[in-house]
Amino acid sequence: MLSSFDFGAIWRAVPYLFVEGMTFTLKLMLVAGGCGLILGFVLATMRLSGVSALDRIARAYVWLFRAVPLVLGLFWFYFLVPFIGGWITGRDRPLEVSAVAAAYVTFALYDAAYFSETIRAGIKAVSRGQLQAAYALGMPYIKVMRYIILPQALTKMLPVLLTQVIILFQDTSLVYVLSVTDFFGAAVKIAQRDNRLIEMYSLIALVYLAVSVMGTIYVQRLQSKLASGMRKSVTS
Repeated sequence: MLSSFDFGAIWRAVPYLFVEGMTFTLKLMLVAGGCGLILGFVLATMRLSGVSALDRIARAYVWLFRAVPLVLGLFWFYFLVPFIGGWITGRDRPLEVSAVAAAYVTFALYDAAYFSETIRAGIKAVSRGQLQAAYALGMPYIKVMRYIILPQALTKMLPVLLTQVIILFQDTSLVYVLSVTDFFGAAVKIAQRDNRLIEMYSLIALVYLAVSVMGTIYVQRLQSKLASGMRKSVTS
């Protein structure tokens, strides 16, 4: 089998894989991750607001998107939402939703559910006594969150957030089911066109493995650095 392995096929595919495929993969990861982080912060704030209605809405949102598989969500937003949108707007035809738009929206909504729980846990990990002391000094809620709670919570939740970003990078390959040309989809197209399945699948496996391993090592080092910094601050 190794004698028929064509390294030249891999070399010829690299420009298309990384210029076309990896570009979209990284763009999806950054845009959907950024939007998911913002929405996740809103959801976490709703959970911690103390308002029963907001807490229930945020709790239901997180439960729904963590219970439904991501690939099912992609199909739902691409095939079903246009019909619902057309019905709501009174159109005879379903709304036009591109596969790329469905991918961005789906990943952002799903990431928000996971990010929100991480953010909520990070905020709750900060001593409540600091919050009460800040209120006793007359500081408003926004300043308390900005200058006291969030800086400490960020050090606790940053490694987990980065781990979720690594998982997001891996999950972007699921957009292949919508025929979107991401890194995985580009490799599959070349594999089927040139009948080089072993070469292409081996390449994408190595790339995903390398990115995941490097990301994991970085997160572990960051976690150790943050923990060391916290121990120094406590002892000083």
